[in-house]
Amino acid sequence: MFFRPIEYRPSVILVDEPELGLHPYAIEMLASLIRLASVMTQVIVSTQSSLLLDHFDPDDVLVANRVDGGTQITRLDPGPLAAWRQDYSLGQLWKKNEFGGRPAKG
Repeated sequence: MFFRPIEYRPSVILVDEPELGLHPYAIEMLASLIRLASVMTQVIVSTQSSLLLDHFDPDDVLVANRVDGGTQITRLDPGPLAAWRQDYSLGQLWKKNEFGGRPAKG
């Protein structure tokens, strides 16, 4: 889908966990394809892969959290992560629970 010429590409590409079964190097290539396609097409990718997340900026990320029995989606705010980003990748910060994407505490 990411290789299709723009005139044959849909206006939105929605992919769930495209990294499953890929070698880590292939995940890096996949991230490049996603970024390239997103210049001319809206691309929505859901992932639980910290390796894939490492190839994006906080501005690229929407975080889904469970709130009061529903799903709340918010854009990741890069401000609070700025100091952390000097020493950790975005994927590492997600694994350390420094931003959402996990069930809310009761």
